[in-house]
Amino acid sequence: MDAVLTLAGEGTRMLPWTRGLRKEFLPLYDRGDRGEPVLKPVAHFVVESLARSGARRLTVVVQPKDLAFVRHYFSIDPGFLARHRHHAERLAETERFYATLRELRISFAVQPRPDGFGDAVLRARPFTGSRTFLVHAGDAVLLEPHPGTLPRAMARLLERDALDAVLLVRRVADPRRYGVVEGAAAPRVGGRRRLTVTGMVEKPDRPKTHWAATAVYAFAPSLYPALERYRRRLRPRELELTDGIRELLAAGGRVAALVLERPEEWRSVGSPDGFARALARTRHLARRRCARRE
Repeated sequence: MDAVLTLAGEGTRMLPWTRGLRKEFLPLYDRGDRGEPVLKPVAHFVVESLARSGARRLTVVVQPKDLAFVRHYFSIDPGFLARHRHHAERLAETERFYATLRELRISFAVQPRPDGFGDAVLRARPFTGSRTFLVHAGDAVLLEPHPGTLPRAMARLLERDALDAVLLVRRVADPRRYGVVEGAAAPRVGGRRRLTVTGMVEKPDRPKTHWAATAVYAFAPSLYPALERYRRRLRPRELELTDGIRELLAAGGRVAALVLERPEEWRSVGSPDGFARALARTRHLARRRCARRE
């Protein structure tokens, strides 16, 4: 399976941190291999989740200025392990991540300018080709009892029903800040609620539903020409992924959504308050899991 990880936005809500450091590399807590709480960058979390979902080819979309750093982080460095072998107990998580990286064929696509989420995904086209693929933004995490379960379910539904897209949605109190999904209830999938999507609007003043899209998707390659058609026709300043989904629907494409339900959670680090909540929540979950293990 293919997956696309986007690390190409400007992150202006997190200035001045993002003036020199990417928000996707802010730390969150996880339970380490030995049961202890550890810190991992958000993008590290996402790559592990995508690998566990079954992805074996990963395209990382970056800005030119970040390419060297991102490539280094997602590369295996035997010299680093050798230099710190006298602290073997500290290397457990790095070695585990290296084992994940060995399962992946990683490519890097460059987005020269921050021209939108849709433009970033479109940059991955030479690498995913005519295959179906997952998309995951790098500034948020899915917290699941078994990481990778939801993306895997989305990819399976996409292929089983020959859909153009599968979205992941959650119910929010104020949907005006999100991409709002409209649709009707459809038969459950593996016990999970499902919607047949009929529309999607980015940050509407008067949302028709409370279903907000999270930045995790499964797509058929038909997304790419839909994004290009929208760009040619309307020439937007920034090309959003919502634009491509709306174009798919307008052309008669078939789009479904799965509903995020407890105990699953979606946590974004795209704002200072969001990062604070995500850090506190992951710390609580990591410590609770460690206590249970003891």
